[in-house]
Amino acid sequence: MNRNFKRNMVVATVLLFVCAAVYLNWKYAGNVADPGEAVETKTLGESTLVSKTETDGEPTDEAAVYGEGSDYFATARLTRQQARDNALNLLKEASEEENADQETLNAASEGIQALASYTLQEAQIENLVTAKGYTDCVAFMGADSLSVVVAPPDAGELTAQDVAKITDIAMTETGYKADQIKILPAN
Repeated sequence: MNRNFKRNMVVATVLLFVCAAVYLNWKYAGNVADPGEAVETKTLGESTLVSKTETDGEPTDEAAVYGEGSDYFATARLTRQQARDNALNLLKEASEEENADQETLNAASEGIQALASYTLQEAQIENLVTAKGYTDCVAFMGADSLSVVVAPPDAGELTAQDVAKITDIAMTETGYKADQIKILPAN
């Protein structure tokens, strides 16, 4: 009887916590609206750009100003991050393997450090390029090469001067030579 009582108490406690979690989620998610107030539903994976800009005196969504090209950059960053996360998880699993030899542990550690370095350098390059007046950019760094996709200012074409500026930034941040760096315009 004592065993059944403990089991029932554990089940009741877990049920109580689940109910409390559901209530708190319902309360703080903002799904409760006052009568007459419109309720905005949220869907996982969808987002709305809330910053506004003005063109001709009328506020418009920033996405409309920058066009579909900005979707490419967001998607590219997300894909790059997902690939990095997967690689990082594999390296962590290898480094946590009980039967792994020292060489495997060292290689996993070096791989983790390289991915962290790539991430920091890519972010720095992207920030510096956009600071130079380019609409957006995304950098993809590898062991011995770097590709930078850039949205030209004013929806024009990248000039030789633009490529030189971006190449200079990339060379300064990575130490790569100019022949290891590719600058591509976003279409």
